[in-house]
Amino acid sequence: MTQTLRRLTETPSQTAGPYVHIGCIPTFAGNPGIYPEDLGLRAIEDGALGEPITITGAVYDGTGWALRDAMLESWQADAAGLYPGQPGADPNVNGFCRFAADKDSGDYALSTIKPGRTRLRDGREQAPHIAVWITARGINIGLLTRIYFDDEDNSADPVLSRIEQRPRADTLIARKTGEGRYRFDIRLQGDNETVFLDM
Repeated sequence: MTQTLRRLTETPSQTAGPYVHIGCIPTFAGNPGIYPEDLGLRAIEDGALGEPITITGAVYDGTGWALRDAMLESWQADAAGLYPGQPGADPNVNGFCRFAADKDSGDYALSTIKPGRTRLRDGREQAPHIAVWITARGINIGLLTRIYFDDEDNSADPVLSRIEQRPRADTLIARKTGEGRYRFDIRLQGDNETVFLDM
C-alpha cells in the first residue's frame, strides 16, 4: 500500500519585524538600560570639524506609504574625506550612526557633518556621500544605497557614473531645503524607485 504523504505548507520567512529594533536600538524600542546607550546613537561628537547638516526623509513602500518601523544605518567619511582609523581622521566623527523612522510620521533625521570627497585606491575621487543601509518589516535582506548632495559636483563619481539609466541616478541625490538641511526620501518600489547597490 502506498503511504499518503501529508505535506506541510512552508513557514513564511521571518522578516525584521520588531526584533531588529529590540536588538539593535533597545532604548528606542522602549527597553532602556540594556546598554549605557544604543550603539551608533550619534554620527558625530562635539567638536567635529566641517559643515553641520541634517538630512530628513522617509522610506516609502510601493503604495507610497511611509514605513514607520524602518531602521537605518549610515557610514561616512569626515569633512576631509577620511574614514575613522585612517591617519589624520577627525576623532569626533564616528563614521557610523544607527537611527529609526519616527513611529508616528515615518520620518527619519540624521544629524552629522557633510562628508568630504574620498579617494579610491586607484586615485579616483568619489563625490561626497553617505552610505545608508535600510531594514524594516517586509525586507528580508537589508538594502544599501547612497546619499549624494545636489550642491556638489557629482559628475565624475565612479559609482554614479556606472548607473546606465541616467535619470535613475537622481534617486541618490539629496535636495537642499535650507541652510545645512537636506531631504532624501527612499522609495522601495514603483515610480522613482531608489537605486540600491550591491557593494
